Amino acid sequence: MPGSRTGRPPVQRTVRRPAAAFRAPRGNPVRRLHTRVQRAWDRPLTAYYLIFGGSLLITVLGLVMVYSASQITALQMSLPGSFFFRKQFLAASIGAALLLVASRMPVKLHRGLAYPILAGAVFMMALVQVPGIGMSVNGNQNWISLGGSFQIQPSEFGKLALVLWGADLLARKQDKKLLAQWKHMLVPLVPVAFMLLGLIMLGGDMGTAIILTAILFGLLWLAGAPTRLFVGVLSIAATLGVILIKTSPNRMARLQCIGATDPGPGDACWQAVHGIYALASGGIFGSGLGASVEKWGQLPEAHTDFIFAVTGEELGLAGTLSVLALFAALGYAGIRVAGRTEDPFVRYAAGGVTTWITAQAVINIGAVLGLLPIAGVPLPLFSYGGSALLPTMFAIGLLIAFARDEPGARAALAMRHPRFGRKRGTGGSAFDRSFRRWNTMRRRASAARSSGER
Repeated sequence: MPGSRTGRPPVQRTVRRPAAAFRAPRGNPVRRLHTRVQRAWDRPLTAYYLIFGGSLLITVLGLVMVYSASQITALQMSLPGSFFFRKQFLAASIGAALLLVASRMPVKLHRGLAYPILAGAVFMMALVQVPGIGMSVNGNQNWISLGGSFQIQPSEFGKLALVLWGADLLARKQDKKLLAQWKHMLVPLVPVAFMLLGLIMLGGDMGTAIILTAILFGLLWLAGAPTRLFVGVLSIAATLGVILIKTSPNRMARLQCIGATDPGPGDACWQAVHGIYALASGGIFGSGLGASVEKWGQLPEAHTDFIFAVTGEELGLAGTLSVLALFAALGYAGIRVAGRTEDPFVRYAAGGVTTWITAQAVINIGAVLGLLPIAGVPLPLFSYGGSALLPTMFAIGLLIAFARDEPGARAALAMRHPRFGRKRGTGGSAFDRSFRRWNTMRRRASAARSSGER
């Protein structure tokens, strides 16, 4: 046949139709987006990446904002402008090491650390009340000086102690089928939690006490406590809270500053009002990084409790919504880890850590927005303070370790390792791989010649 050098008829090739002819009709865009999000959420490593990536972004952005918000305060104290940033960066480096260690530790080792961490936290919290050892900061006797400008707040480690010890206690009781009895659910969890609360309240730090109470309620809820038990414990906690607020003029003044738009007599609501001013002057995209006006002596604690206000002023609504989205993703991933595991300790510990970080973020941001009284608690992973950063990053390491043990997550991680490097004996040398590739090409060329193709 003309045009064929081998005498064979030319191969008839099918005519390709436009891709649009085979494309399925488009459906609802909202439904397609929902389907994609659902598929992404159901992947084994979603919680792992959300926790690791979200906590990393919050910490890095927090370092940037600490540097921006603390420069004026440092200069007013005759210190270098990067003084607080350097301390926070050192704490973040140590915390990163703790996070990596915690993320690689097996669950049995985490459970083994529960009692030592609890004993250490109680011992340090008792030392705070010893004259000459404990020190007062902003009216709260909750600090221990380590020499120089370094201090430690033992009550921050009490949160981690309650999470680990409470999770281990409830897991052991669940294995013995004792949680159906209310006395086993409450004792000794509630008495030990109240002991920690008492040690904290001796120093006057009601904000940290509220976080510990939230952790206790979270553990009881995960353990399946009945409603009447919740109502009883909540009634006791609410009664004690009302008494502590009524007997403290400072706490009553903070309660009256909710929603305030004027500093009031004696500038009682100065901090709350200037936090609102900072947020309001930021607009949508902010005044620019480092261009805050309120941090020039107008807003107290700009780099600690009210760093969210400086973020709103310099990065605007877009920056604050980004921080909220990161915390929402972190909390959502923690809930997923707690809900998908079959290990009771992992469920209680993951739920306790998620309750801790979420409740503390809500209390801090609510106070800055004027929706809650100022409790004096830092924004987790974001505000200045090594005492708060170290246990929080260790707790994030716990969540990462638990996320790695989700069904299918460990297998998915094992399959992804060859992308970054092959182990010896599995991939062979470069010469072997090149020889196999050449051999494959030779076989394909031989098959093409036998079929008459050129």
